[in-house]
Amino acid sequence: MGYGKLGPSDPGGSSSSQLTQPEVGTSYTRPVRNRKKIIFLSVLAIALIAASAISAVLFIGVRTKASGSPGSVLHRKPTQAISRACSKTRYESLCVNSLLDFPGSLNASEQDLVHISFNMTLQHISKALYLSSGISYLQMDPHVRSAYDDCVELLEDSIEALSRSLTSVVPSDGATNRQLSGGSVQDVMTWLSAALTNQDTCTEGFSDLSGNVKDQMGERLKDLSELVSNCLAIFAASDSDDFSGVPIQNRRRLLEEDSDISPENAAGDFPRWLGRKDRKLLALPVSEIQADIVVSKDGNGTVKTIAEAIKKAPQSSNRRTIIYVRAGRYEEDNLKVGRKKTNLMFIGDGKGKTIISGGKSVKDKLTTFHTASFAATGAGFIARDMTFENWAGPAKHQAVALRVGADHAVVYRCNVIGYQDTLYVHSNRQFFRECDVYGTVDFIFGNAAVVFQNCSMFARKPMAMQKNTITAQNRKDPNQNTGISIHACRILATSDLEASKGSFSTYLGRPWKLYSRTVYMLSYMGDHIHPRGWLEWNAAFALDTLYYGEYMNSGPGGAVGQRVKWPGYRVITSTVEASKFTVAQFIYGSSWLPSTGVAFLAGLSD
Repeated sequence: MGYGKLGPSDPGGSSSSQLTQPEVGTSYTRPVRNRKKIIFLSVLAIALIAASAISAVLFIGVRTKASGSPGSVLHRKPTQAISRACSKTRYESLCVNSLLDFPGSLNASEQDLVHISFNMTLQHISKALYLSSGISYLQMDPHVRSAYDDCVELLEDSIEALSRSLTSVVPSDGATNRQLSGGSVQDVMTWLSAALTNQDTCTEGFSDLSGNVKDQMGERLKDLSELVSNCLAIFAASDSDDFSGVPIQNRRRLLEEDSDISPENAAGDFPRWLGRKDRKLLALPVSEIQADIVVSKDGNGTVKTIAEAIKKAPQSSNRRTIIYVRAGRYEEDNLKVGRKKTNLMFIGDGKGKTIISGGKSVKDKLTTFHTASFAATGAGFIARDMTFENWAGPAKHQAVALRVGADHAVVYRCNVIGYQDTLYVHSNRQFFRECDVYGTVDFIFGNAAVVFQNCSMFARKPMAMQKNTITAQNRKDPNQNTGISIHACRILATSDLEASKGSFSTYLGRPWKLYSRTVYMLSYMGDHIHPRGWLEWNAAFALDTLYYGEYMNSGPGGAVGQRVKWPGYRVITSTVEASKFTVAQFIYGSSWLPSTGVAFLAGLSD
């Protein structure tokens, strides 16, 4: 595409189908306060490098014998433990060489190498952030600055994900090798999957650019995706595969059975699986909720803008902070719930009443990641009863209304409205319930582990020569526990498309990356869905490695007789296989969803 593609391309249009991923950012020229932030991040990165190095020495000192002089490991052959661990990775040579360079690796057991690989990768990412921060002063055009800012933010997020993972895999006193000291196995798989997505997003933000900044960032980011992939593979390989029966590589281990998910827990509007305090909040009418911060444009609240409310909210809080946004249209630049703003809950006055809107697009020389009208990366993010909109229009191509990269995120009774790339489910675990999503090209895209339940997906009338594609899932690594599950939803056409659906084809999805994974289950599909169901991205790309499934869907568009014959596509007939993509099994992790209070089906049905 002539303007430089930084997100899924238009199917059926004049653009090539080569894929490139978007990313984050702030302003075109970095102000003084952001320079101070960069300096702080640099110091933090140095501290992280030093701390992780000390951690490695202490850990190896406790769990292994001394390995001799520091330089003695550099030219030695790998031990059996290293060879076995690295044989499970996708980048075996890099795995061997990087582990040999790490102190204590020659005396480490295979179990110790899990911790060492995490520690070593964390050091590499910390160093990349430190070195990347050092070029913030360079002159950059808006597009390059957008991609650069994306990388800085995503490197920060990856450091946190690796740090949490590292803490979790260090055995606590008395723990066995299969026990974790903090966070579940599923948590660690999620954080590593997110870190890998972050690195891909960062790198691909520069893919259609050129110049000195791109070259310097390429050198700093070298091997990071591969190192995270190797961590994921080493960690995932030890135990059983909870996707047994699903013909695709995915090694997501479960620490224990989800014994408290049962039919009686899943019954009713607010099952035990959904929790208590937040359950109450989501059940109450707005008039009965005691908000911590009230946003009102007329000045009758705590603050007048959403940006002020986010700034006022506490950082790294374990307590739920409620932000009530009164009816009105809010259009503010760079609305983002950052990584440190945890457990924020936004409540509006209803769909179409409280509206958060924006009009940024890639035509403004921004990455797709940077175009979001609203973005959330702080864990525990919840949004209820509001609309997120990007009004840029179809001619502006990629233009995100809502981007979510927050772990344990819930979006409930919301509208998400746009055209191309409307909803960016970027990473981590997410749940959407009773939402309406509108768009044309790839309008639900990203690499989260996400379940949509009781939602409506509305295909809109696209531009001439375009095809509608509802999903573009970009799982790149077979060990990532990610995918899009659309369960008990309605796949519909808007009135303008309905009137001209004979001129436009609508597909359930297309593979943005090699291991793309999307499932539709027990959903109604209108007759605007093309009989083939699914669309190629580029010739035979990913057709034998993707996983696309359909289970007991209904409606005129749900007939599977003329569906594609790709090796990776399947009509699911087993309830056991379909259950792999339910809330209970796909995004359950650490019982987080019960605390949100959103009604849901844990299994295929009550």
